[in-house]
Amino acid sequence: MPDSQPQPPDGATADTTALLLCGARLTDGRTVDVRLSGGRIEAVGTAGSLTPHSTRVDLSGYLLLPAPAEPHAHGDTALTADSPGPVSYDTEDVQRRTTEAALLQLGHGATALRSHVRIGDVQGLGPLEAVLQARRSLRGLADLSAVAVPRLLTGVAGADGLAMLRDAVKMGAGVVGGCPDADPDPTGYAEAVLEVAAEHGCPVDLHTHGDDPARLARLAAMAGGVRSGVVIGPCAGLARLPREVASRAANQLAAAGVTVVCVPQGGCGAMELRGNAPVRLLRAAGVRVAAGSGALRDVSNPVGRGDPLEAAYLLASQGGMRAKDAYGSVAGAAREAMGLPEVRVEAGFPAELLAVRGERISGVLSLAYSRIVIHRGRVVARTSAVREYCDSAVAVALELPRQGRPDPGP
Repeated sequence: MPDSQPQPPDGATADTTALLLCGARLTDGRTVDVRLSGGRIEAVGTAGSLTPHSTRVDLSGYLLLPAPAEPHAHGDTALTADSPGPVSYDTEDVQRRTTEAALLQLGHGATALRSHVRIGDVQGLGPLEAVLQARRSLRGLADLSAVAVPRLLTGVAGADGLAMLRDAVKMGAGVVGGCPDADPDPTGYAEAVLEVAAEHGCPVDLHTHGDDPARLARLAAMAGGVRSGVVIGPCAGLARLPREVASRAANQLAAAGVTVVCVPQGGCGAMELRGNAPVRLLRAAGVRVAAGSGALRDVSNPVGRGDPLEAAYLLASQGGMRAKDAYGSVAGAAREAMGLPEVRVEAGFPAELLAVRGERISGVLSLAYSRIVIHRGRVVARTSAVREYCDSAVAVALELPRQGRPDPGP
């Protein structure tokens, strides 16, 4: 693969925010320098071939990857597992939780996040307002989008929810969603969401167990005409169906262009069914499959980490996926599911990158301790880990490797 060619700068003046990433390893085995400017990758060349800029970042010993994205977060309920009493949904508390959760996930590498936010009931639109405030406070660090999730949308009880869903879009919710399984009329619920999405040109992101093949077939039939895209998940129930039934449903979803976002880490606010979607079956049918984290230390998953690399690790270790494909599910596929532009470590692509200490993706998914996160062309998060061994004769004689430091030479 040839080196990417330098891109001309937009203006005549030098970009003082430009970065030169030095000595990074790519997945094809090359060691390169990568120059970033104006929020994009300006050039990729062999190590030492690019003109230094004012800021250099030494990535020797790091694998450089497109940054992951988080397509299935629950910022409004995150970090509430240890709350001593009822969870507070005051605007300030929700904004604080959402911001802290987003920064935790940014530290793991997710430079874009989609947060599902429940609206209606006593809280009304308050949680959505708080998440949108968090989005503004995170600008420049991470991109946060909100999915409006009403409780009911059909019948007399659903009239208020439908009106609130429309108000949520006007407030700034970029995606319409919800949980059809929780409505007395799941098909009517999905129809209402798709109608609002069509009115406003919004994408759709629905929670569903995926355990009713007839319901999935109706959803696929309705989703086929939605230009902005339909995402469903976590679909753990699909794995409990007979294989021929699940295969038929997967073919219908593929034909309709529906994306499935699974949650390998288990636990998801508003979902009780555990397990994971049948990822290999879905992929074999041609369904685009992305992976998210779901609950982050709330009652659904008190030990949730919100780490995309852990989701990829579980897809590889338990789902039987190749490490490269597993990482793609939390990076390229996740970004595509969220309607974000593609990222490659090539000139002209967005500078949304993750550097992880390691040589290969399989090793990175196994021991992803030290990470450097780049958003819009600048370093926004660093995590450094150093592994030390005691100065015993055995440790010295075996020259054991130390995380965060170069291995001793021969």
